Amino acid sequence: MKVFLEQLINGLTVGSFYALVALGYSMVYGVMKLINFAHGDLFTLGSYLGYTFLVWGTSWITQSVGLWWGMALAMGFVFFANAGAGIVVERVAYRPVYPAGRLPLVVSALGMSIFIQNGIMALWGPRFQVYPSQLIPAASFHFLGISISFLKILILILSLLVMSIIYYVVEKTPFGAAVRASALDRETATLLGVDIRKVILFVFTLGPALGGMAGVMNGMYYRSIQFSMGWNYGLKAFTATILGGIGNIPGAMLGGILLGIMETMLAGYVPGGGAWKDGFTFLILILVLIFRPTGLIGEKVAEKV
Repeated sequence: MKVFLEQLINGLTVGSFYALVALGYSMVYGVMKLINFAHGDLFTLGSYLGYTFLVWGTSWITQSVGLWWGMALAMGFVFFANAGAGIVVERVAYRPVYPAGRLPLVVSALGMSIFIQNGIMALWGPRFQVYPSQLIPAASFHFLGISISFLKILILILSLLVMSIIYYVVEKTPFGAAVRASALDRETATLLGVDIRKVILFVFTLGPALGGMAGVMNGMYYRSIQFSMGWNYGLKAFTATILGGIGNIPGAMLGGILLGIMETMLAGYVPGGGAWKDGFTFLILILVLIFRPTGLIGEKVAEKV
């Protein structure tokens, strides 16, 4: 029971990364019907920006404003920097090819993914970079016989808070209603007065910002980051989106959490399972596409003819 609870906490922590990245994937697909292959690389960019901010400013930040304000500043910096990067990507790579249809958009997304990945390698180098270890107190809390590190609690609380805010904005506010209407039918939403440009700007700003925050959390959790990790995390976020129901905000959150729990359970209970977790991701993707292509809580939408 103790091992199960510890693996469950680990799964929730890893799943929170996937859920935050999957939210961006899901929002962009919902509005644009575009699989944004560059999204995973924006996640990597956020992780590297957070690393740079914390390494260069660790001593000054902690001595001047304290650890908590330093962490908050790092998160805020990455959030806005990645949001700006998302706007640039939309303006440069996607907006000029909107009228050409979906295939040119997909090709442009692949090209942007390669460009960002190589740009990160050129700026920070091809080697692994390591987050500073003294950032988070090594304290642990004991509950039901298991030990939970302070870092895991911090990641879980922050992820839950961010996802709750996003859920409220998308599901409960007038602008969120415009986003959902655009995802359902862009042409009709435009006729009803929805400014589709603002909706597109919103999803391409918020999605990369969330991905960047997930990148910083990933760096603090694993401590080691690498320029090519975006493809793997992007694939897992895409799988999480498919698992929950692509274009569905609660589905993306659920899919990310479930994928993280399944991966950690595989690594914890199956001998050598850790080496197979990436292959396990592909297996989940194939099974969901075969048996429930709309995802766990996705709804089937009739195609217009």
